[in-house]
Amino acid sequence: MRNHEYCLYPAMPSGTLLRLKGAMTTRNTGKGENVNEHGASMERVVSLCKSRGFIYPSSEIYGGLSATWDYGPLGVEIKRNIQNAWWKEMVRRHENIVGLDAAIMMHPRTWEASGHVDNFSDPLVDCKKCKSRFREDTLREMWLEGNIDNAVCPECGGELTEARQFNLMFTTQLGPVEDAGSLVYLRPETAQGIFVNFKNVVNTSRVKIPFGIAQVGKAFRNEITTKNFIFRTCEFEQMEMQYFVRPGNEDAAFEEWKTKRMAWYVDKVGIKPERLRFSKHGPKELAHYAKEAFDIEYNYPFGWQELEGIHSRTDYDLKRHGQFCGRDISYLDAETNTRYIPYVVETSSGLSRSVLAALMDAYHEEKLNGRDELRTVLHLHPQIAPIKVAVFPLVKKDGLPEMARRIEKKLREDFATFYDQGGAIGRRYRRMDEIGTPFCVTVDYETMDNRSVTLRLRDSMEQIRVPIEGIADLVRGKTLLYRRF
Repeated sequence: MRNHEYCLYPAMPSGTLLRLKGAMTTRNTGKGENVNEHGASMERVVSLCKSRGFIYPSSEIYGGLSATWDYGPLGVEIKRNIQNAWWKEMVRRHENIVGLDAAIMMHPRTWEASGHVDNFSDPLVDCKKCKSRFREDTLREMWLEGNIDNAVCPECGGELTEARQFNLMFTTQLGPVEDAGSLVYLRPETAQGIFVNFKNVVNTSRVKIPFGIAQVGKAFRNEITTKNFIFRTCEFEQMEMQYFVRPGNEDAAFEEWKTKRMAWYVDKVGIKPERLRFSKHGPKELAHYAKEAFDIEYNYPFGWQELEGIHSRTDYDLKRHGQFCGRDISYLDAETNTRYIPYVVETSSGLSRSVLAALMDAYHEEKLNGRDELRTVLHLHPQIAPIKVAVFPLVKKDGLPEMARRIEKKLREDFATFYDQGGAIGRRYRRMDEIGTPFCVTVDYETMDNRSVTLRLRDSMEQIRVPIEGIADLVRGKTLLYRRF
């Protein structure tokens, strides 16, 4: 079991009622649905994602493909916004961190050196009755906690096979002939692309220790079990940064990045801090390369699960690649005039998991004061909302649509915008609430007289008059200072 820091809530299995202060409490609706205190459930969020164009099942017209998902018009925007926010935080704000985009397919020796060929596997068990497959370590933890009967299938109670190791890497063939010499792997992580380019970056970028290399890219893992929507899939995107330090300085850098990464989810993604915690890896959980490791976990409806990992990787990766390639990849420290293999502190975040956490955390069902009307709203941080500003004419006549179109076109230069003139103004507000649009601009008859508009704020539903020329500055200011209510 892991040791948890900061928000000290014990991990719970899916469906368990959490009654701890600050935790995401859930209740069962009687329809097999676990709903938190704000009306969010996995089923409702998945339904919203499908109906409003965030995320679709992949290849749906052919019946779909397990564990694969397509991001729709709104989904691709929120994913890109989170990625851009991460890049800005990790690269643009640090003069000693640079970017990289390495190839997905790499020389197969890369994965021998990294240890993935020998060590990147999970223990697999099969149910002899229903043929379901499970990770044995996950089942064993559930057995020890008493959540399911000991040593039986959790789906049907059937007998399980003996565990066998299952390598998680996808293989493919490079070239026209399929033989042992053409075997390559789809990368299971983006980190190795950084390590094999360490010397290239040092020689071309004039970076000095300590420095970091950041990358966002696709990774592939042939997972035994894929479930919980986009939480665990075979194809996903990682946002990783490897921070290279002088040996002996890794502990201070590790603590520094732990603090920075936790703060990012609260300040830039807008996740409530009580739904985040650190989880320390025990000695038996540490990866073969790790000296120390913590996960940042989010309290999903199915329990506390990893959102990001912070790892002290020592000099394992660089040293192994140096041994396997037969080249000197040490670093010459100009300050001390010595050569050494740097130690590495890694931050590794799953982009799709960040999207899911942001959607789950933002989803609210609210009864409006004095009315029975239910408002579904995504309280997304304006920085990651797929649409920043919606523009509406109050009515479809008297020049209001033309004026609204001009305003929307101008705002489109700086923000993701949306124009809508269909239906009552209240209904248009509700549609924007449901997809997380933080600002709505309404052009009315007063606009034609004094060039001011109504700016409506999503979270509070407050409406204020703003000069047309001041809309952009006000939106930027409120985005910069945004805090969850």
